[in-house]
This record gives sequence, C-alpha cells and structure tokens, in this order.
Amino acid sequence: MQLKEINKARYSKHLRVVFICIASALIIITASTSALLISLFSNPEASYLFHNLAGVIFAAAIIGFVLNKFRQHVYMHEVAYVWDLKQQLNRIHRKQRKLEDAIARNDKDAMIIMNFMLRGSKQLYELDDNTITMEDLLIKIQTHDKRMQSAGLSLSTDSYNPAMLERF
Repeated sequence: MQLKEINKARYSKHLRVVFICIASALIIITASTSALLISLFSNPEASYLFHNLAGVIFAAAIIGFVLNKFRQHVYMHEVAYVWDLKQQLNRIHRKQRKLEDAIARNDKDAMIIMNFMLRGSKQLYELDDNTITMEDLLIKIQTHDKRMQSAGLSLSTDSYNPAMLERF
C-alpha cells in the first residue's frame, strides 16, 4: 500500500454521504426484515428479540455485500482508501513494540514500516481534523526522520510493503 494524496473536502463529503446511506439502509432493511419475520414466524405472546436480531444481521450482511461490490466505484475511492489505510495502520500498531525494539537495533525494514505508520497517521489526522495529538506526532516524525537519515534511508514511504510486517 502506498500513501496517496486525498482531497479532504471530497473525502469528507463522500464519507458523510456513505455514512448516511449505510445508516438509512440499516434502519430500513432491519425494520422491514424484522416486521416480515415477525408477521410470518411469530405469535402475539412470543418475544420478538430473535426476529429483530435476525433483521439486524440480514441488514448488516446486505450492506457489507453492497459496500464490497461498490468498493471499486470512483465515488468510493477516497473512502475505501482511508478504510484500507486505517486497517494497514492497525496491523502495524499491533506489532509496534517489536518494531520499536528492531528500530533500536537499527533494523532498516522496521524503520521503513515505522516511517509509513507515522506519515500515514499524519495523513489520517489531517483528513479527520484530529489536531489534538498532531504536535506529538510531528515530534515523533522529526525524531524518526533523523534516525532514518543517519541510517541512509529515504524518507519516502514508497519502499513500504505490507509483506515487511511478516518478519515482526
């Protein structure tokens, strides 16, 4: 995965529309499916909990299928990219302790992975207007940049490959 430039205004607009569509579809599909299941398979004295739960599960499955189907659509480009970036950053974060230990031993792959994580996090913070921890992140980026430059590594994230994580 490579970091890409994302238009923040377009991303925010598309994310908002996708979120509203997901929430609306979840409500409509759940309500209609639950009502149908209750009318077909229930009696007045029974609890409707499992019928409603089945409606929610059915709605979530349909929404997941539709999102997966339209994931490659042009409208979803920014939203899907950010979802993928968040997943990649979570994978890296789960191995952060081992990466930090490897960086202390001047492991170049660990430095490249951490560089991707820091710069990807910065991009996410900017896209989501998360300015609370931006100063701390910028300090970490500066410190890591110095470490990478002293190791003779490029500050570009282009050399990052998700398969590099398998070592850690």
